Amino acid sequence: MDYQQNQKRVIENIEKQIKQNSLQFSTVDPVEDFDNDPRVCLTSVHIPNNFLKNKIQKQIIDPLRAVSPEHYYYLADPLHMTIKNIRVINNPPYFNDQDIEKAKQIFSQTIPKHSKFKVYFYRLLLFPNNLALIGTTDEEMDKIVLGLDRKLRRAGVPDDKIYSNPKYFFSNITLARFNTPLAEKFRIKVKNLSISLSFEPYLVDLVTLLTCNAVFKRRKIIGSWELK
Repeated sequence: MDYQQNQKRVIENIEKQIKQNSLQFSTVDPVEDFDNDPRVCLTSVHIPNNFLKNKIQKQIIDPLRAVSPEHYYYLADPLHMTIKNIRVINNPPYFNDQDIEKAKQIFSQTIPKHSKFKVYFYRLLLFPNNLALIGTTDEEMDKIVLGLDRKLRRAGVPDDKIYSNPKYFFSNITLARFNTPLAEKFRIKVKNLSISLSFEPYLVDLVTLLTCNAVFKRRKIIGSWELK
């Protein structure tokens, strides 16, 4: 429980930075056409089961789309939970085939040694250019992220993302991206949906390494590994 309270403090600090417009972490700049965005990243994710995806779609995304249809909303299929970034999105990419192979070896050796962990989704968070469903996790997520981080640095493929905090990583699922200003009715709807959220703990049992753009298109799966 103390670990999750520390995660919540990190999340609250991020929200404070957003409100003060003093961001100290990496963000993805918006583009006009998200689906065909040529910028790609090298990252690892968990792809949720269909029950969770459909619940997110029906209880959060559909009501928001009804209020403000002008934004880019994820369909159920591309919804994903980031585990560990390696290279942030760019065109041309900030990685090559050798980097991919190094990452694949590290993930194949590391992920099966770690345990499954639970995510506790509890709120929505409006970032400057996107909306995310946020969850605290069991401490195992930190062990996975920090373990991968050390090995990637030693292999010469360090994570180039800037984080708000060096530990207490949390779970987030991006639900929408924005390239137009947010209407007040949209902000109110987000706030009301966030207050009324009710999700059962979700078990993360698989990690997938892949390249993709910011909305999970242009996907190339490199490998998937089960947690023990």
